Amino acid sequence: MATGLRLPGGVLSMTADAADRLVKAGDGDQALLYLHLLRQGGGFSPDTARRALGWTGDRVRTAFDNLVRLGLADQEAEQPAASVPPEPQAPPEYTAGDIARELEGSSPFPGLVQEVERRLGKVLSTADLKMLYTLYDYLALPAEVVLLLVNWCIEENQRKYGEGRMPKFSQIRREGFIWRRLGVDTPEAADAHLRQQSQLRGREKELLPLLNIAGRPPVEQERKYLDSWVQMGFDNGAIRLAYERTVFKKQSLSWPYMNSILKSWHQKGLHTAEQVASGDSGLPRRRRPAPGAPAPLPGDGNRPAQASLKADMDWMDRFLEQTGRTKGGT
Repeated sequence: MATGLRLPGGVLSMTADAADRLVKAGDGDQALLYLHLLRQGGGFSPDTARRALGWTGDRVRTAFDNLVRLGLADQEAEQPAASVPPEPQAPPEYTAGDIARELEGSSPFPGLVQEVERRLGKVLSTADLKMLYTLYDYLALPAEVVLLLVNWCIEENQRKYGEGRMPKFSQIRREGFIWRRLGVDTPEAADAHLRQQSQLRGREKELLPLLNIAGRPPVEQERKYLDSWVQMGFDNGAIRLAYERTVFKKQSLSWPYMNSILKSWHQKGLHTAEQVASGDSGLPRRRRPAPGAPAPLPGDGNRPAQASLKADMDWMDRFLEQTGRTKGGT
């Protein structure tokens, strides 16, 4: 037994079959999440896993979906998030009196209202104030986080629709619920989240031309695909190669089909064009020439479909002639 191996009092164990599947998959995220699930007794809470592993929600979801495909997790084992009520469960119905009392108090809320109005360039309506108070009181987001949230929504809205276009407060409220579910509830977490989002947007600008998309930003569902591919660690070359295979097969860009190709490569640990070229069985492989065969024709093994029959016949004649000489010992 290795002397450096630490065996805690509470020992976790897995079957040899599970270990074999994880090793064959070659994906560290799947292995770490599986250990976390063992530690949790098999139950899966995306929010608990995200906090324990220090991952993004998308990264946790990708790893869990891959474990389900490996047969090492059960989709029904997922537990509903308990930290934040889901959106359909409405927050309290704040009244105008509630808002007025808060504005007259000594909390940070009055100052938050003034700063949000300044950034949006308008006086908030009663409905807007209720939504802002929902973020501040019901979701318990600190004032600094709310301001970062407002700034992000302004930037996103102007990126999509043009300079000067401000978001509706309902959009800000909806994004606030997303942030809270992701655990973006401190200035530090918000700063890290925004840095990640900025990096993803930068990659989007690189990836859209590779998919022959120009003149428009991606729609929300397209963005989810792009973000998941970036999170999985693919380089531009691999994504372009997946696009070319998709168009060859489907005659146009099919996002679900392209996603299935990339997820398959991700499970094999292939994330660059070079890795895919050497490790993916979907690529045609050149046959090794028979012993004693003449050198292949220029471009042989990858010859275009229009290569003439005469060229093939000439090559075969040379091959048979050389083989005959070898067998005859001359």
